[in-house]
Amino acid sequence: MRRFNLAVLAAVTLAAGLAATPAQAHTGRALGIENCTGSACHFDVPPGTYDVKVLLGGDAASNTAITGETRRSLLPETAVAAGERTARSFTVNVRTPEGEPTGPDGTPGLDLTLGGTAPALADIRVTPARHARQIFLVGDSTVCDQPGDPYSGWGQQLPQYLRKGVSVANYADSGESTVTYLSEPRLWATVQPLIRRGDLVLIQLAHNDKTTDEATYRANLETLVAGVREKGGNPVLVTPIVRRWFNSDGTLNNGTALLVNGLGVDHPAVIRSVAAAEDVPLVDLTAKTKTLVESLGVEGSKAIYLYNEKRDNTHTSVHGATVYAGLVRDELLAQGLVPKGAVRVG
Repeated sequence: MRRFNLAVLAAVTLAAGLAATPAQAHTGRALGIENCTGSACHFDVPPGTYDVKVLLGGDAASNTAITGETRRSLLPETAVAAGERTARSFTVNVRTPEGEPTGPDGTPGLDLTLGGTAPALADIRVTPARHARQIFLVGDSTVCDQPGDPYSGWGQQLPQYLRKGVSVANYADSGESTVTYLSEPRLWATVQPLIRRGDLVLIQLAHNDKTTDEATYRANLETLVAGVREKGGNPVLVTPIVRRWFNSDGTLNNGTALLVNGLGVDHPAVIRSVAAAEDVPLVDLTAKTKTLVESLGVEGSKAIYLYNEKRDNTHTSVHGATVYAGLVRDELLAQGLVPKGAVRVG
């Protein structure tokens, strides 16, 4: 059974008259632990970007992780020795819909959940972020904030690798291709106006471009790149994660694994070509995930995907999405696309 300790919650409970500050009255004052009960915290704030500072630890040794909104991993499990306190901070995007852009609205405000093997929260403060940098994600179901277990997109796990001052606005959506992402009003037409100067926009669309010809696919990627630059943002093209589809020799050198569609369009190759032609940073996630999956082998790679649970060789488990998000984190850091101090390493 998990242990949970709110060090100051008992005192707050005695003052039953305290209530969460309504959204319309929230003008910058920090919201605190009075908004927490049990292992959940709810902050009645409007859509926006918020800094969260937590003080972890209790009388006993603790291990605390924090997720929020639609199952986003916001803080990795953090160990604190008995009787000690450790401060951690992160920045979170609050939006409606809170998960996939074409999904349900979700719960208004900011919802956080404590997890880990022995969670202990001593204090928490939530304030509007003043100068946060956004990382927007444009993608499909392998990237999105998946609503239900055991599924998880790598974009859902990316926030835990970022420190205060950088947040992830995940606008990836299940089932989308470059064609549908551009044509659906709740997707690109909604995302583009939100992009501010200096924001990163990571684009990974390929899995659902099964009937898109090469000229159209290339043109769609170019349209997305131009649209990001028009708003002063910085586009980053990301090749798709591989499908777990092995050859008899233990390699993934086939069209199914490497995202070559029925028309013979080699999606990763086109993405690499557009990145070079448009002078856009490239995260070659196809190459990186191919190397990793082949190194794990037929059996070891099952845990990365949902083979055991769903016989699914395309979508990732929470573990797999976390590993793949780490690959993205490493590449953003290596290319200098995010400052070193903004990234959690290890």
